[in-house]
Amino acid sequence: MKAIRTILACIRNADKTYNLIQHGDKIVIGLSGGKDSVALTYALSLYQKFSHTDFKIQPVMLDLGFPGFNPYEMNKFCESLGLKLLVSDNTDVYKILQIQQKDAKHLPCSICSRMKKAAINKVAKEIGFNKVAFAHHADDAIETLLMNEIYGARIATFSPKMHLERADIEFIRPLLIVRENDITRLIKEENLPVCSSHCPADKTTTREDIKSFLNDLYHKIPASKDNFLTMLSNYEREDVWGNEIYHQINSNGLCLKPVVSAMDAMKMLDIRHKVFVDEQNIKYEDEFIENEEKEAKSFLITLNETPIGTIRYRFINNEYKLERFAILKEYRGKGYGKEAFNYFAEFIAAKYNPCTISFNAQEYLIDFYKELGFITEGDIFLEAGIKHIKMKKTY
Repeated sequence: MKAIRTILACIRNADKTYNLIQHGDKIVIGLSGGKDSVALTYALSLYQKFSHTDFKIQPVMLDLGFPGFNPYEMNKFCESLGLKLLVSDNTDVYKILQIQQKDAKHLPCSICSRMKKAAINKVAKEIGFNKVAFAHHADDAIETLLMNEIYGARIATFSPKMHLERADIEFIRPLLIVRENDITRLIKEENLPVCSSHCPADKTTTREDIKSFLNDLYHKIPASKDNFLTMLSNYEREDVWGNEIYHQINSNGLCLKPVVSAMDAMKMLDIRHKVFVDEQNIKYEDEFIENEEKEAKSFLITLNETPIGTIRYRFINNEYKLERFAILKEYRGKGYGKEAFNYFAEFIAAKYNPCTISFNAQEYLIDFYKELGFITEGDIFLEAGIKHIKMKKTY
């Protein structure tokens, strides 16, 4: 089968599975000139014709200031597809990367990646487009997974799509389940133009080491190649330790449990509703704010694995802010809240030391928190109609 048929089938599969493209979408394509972005531009220009979805595409090339940049070949390529290439001047990026490099062996990839995303996001907003398509493929996803596991101690890779609330832009990855070897075949079969990379760090990064490691593994255990990709969406077979964590606060059954599962979230929200909405008459919309829930790391306070309270934190203005601390009425007055709160503060301090921990305390609890070493800052203010004051402690 020709590579383009395989790739278009993968794009359709990813689109239908992850709901990537809808009627009326205006999609900026990040075109670097490398094989992946060229393949994405070519494939999406064809996908428009048979997908039965009415959407527009606009290839955008960023001039990051790297020596040797020349958009001529990509201009001709886009014209051959009936598209007009938009070149965006971002030449300051290379200068900033050189400053940030300092004594490192090569330019900082993570900073470069963030700056490129911000730049193309800005272009999309300026021309009135609502989505940005990147050319990350299946092998990129697997490599990112291993890099996060090996160097970041976390099980994570990039998402099929990601909505940026502040910018109101959605990133999508239509090549998500396309294999790199099919992209290479496409370039050869269709004789598509590819520009050499002008990045000084090209082919010398940690990602190249991971790629080499995986290729060796695939050679030794061929089934692992497909299994790694299947694993990323195999939610029914997920079985890791996160949901089993109960940080022991004391030896009498008091624990701190990260909110990991949907059931944990339901229990956490139920406690907050009982304490803040039912007892304190806080408006539902003031208590449950969607964006805050996404940013926060929430925990259940449990007694013999029975949820009795909640607490969470967010990193805001260089401080770790504690929020939504609540203990169910029937468990108050027994020292559980004080012990759990103190443990939680020490837990965060040990994880992020040095740090400053702050929270907005209800006025009647000021003495309670002072006993734990927190001090007041500023004046009393109203929050959700209740008197509060900011309290903080530096570790």
